[in-house]
Amino acid sequence: MVISPEAARKMKLCEKRLGYRFQDQQLLKTALTHTSGAAHKLVSNERLEFFGDAILGQVVSEWLFCEYPNYLEGELTRIKSVIVSRKTCAAIAYKLGVEEIIIVGKGIGSQSVIPESILSNAIESLLAALYLDGGGVAAREFISNHFTPLVTLVVSEGVPTNFKSQFQQVAQREFKTTPIYELLDERGPDHQKEFHVSAVVDDQVFDPGWGKSKKEAEQMAAYLALVALGEIEESNLPE
Repeated sequence: MVISPEAARKMKLCEKRLGYRFQDQQLLKTALTHTSGAAHKLVSNERLEFFGDAILGQVVSEWLFCEYPNYLEGELTRIKSVIVSRKTCAAIAYKLGVEEIIIVGKGIGSQSVIPESILSNAIESLLAALYLDGGGVAAREFISNHFTPLVTLVVSEGVPTNFKSQFQQVAQREFKTTPIYELLDERGPDHQKEFHVSAVVDDQVFDPGWGKSKKEAEQMAAYLALVALGEIEESNLPE
């Protein structure tokens, strides 16, 4: 397949920023080509994006498992959810200047800002291309350079606790069922409402909690249920 001078320029710039020389130049071109800039989807980076997402999840999971032997499954999952995310991939894309090297169609190329989702997906497709071209060593080096440093930051700053998710795991383990949330009351004017919600599991109703939205009230209700069951300390009250 012919590589245009503009595509070749972007590919060379990409290699410089990655610090890696691709043996298969066509593979690199595919990794950088969004569907809008491809003749058809099979020569775009969609398939590589799919593969790269799987590689990223597997490598980060393995690294977390080995690096943090005292962390429980829920804690590891929360950290992974932050690291293996569109937001993180997009941040790395901006750091590498992917918006300058992505190959897109005229419509998207004429926009002042390339959508974050396109840049995020390009990071995953580049990861897959690195794996296919240089093996696990090349892929792991990329992840080590750009993703794992963020883990230390996440661990040190903490990950916002999802009490509903935590309570659901407990409910399924202890009661073999999924909790439901009942809206008991609401107060205040329309622009400043508060909601009163209780968590219910297997006919057991836990103390209700207030929140400025239904989601916030459900989080508080889940928190109170976890406290009642002795799963967390009351001092872990969410902000």
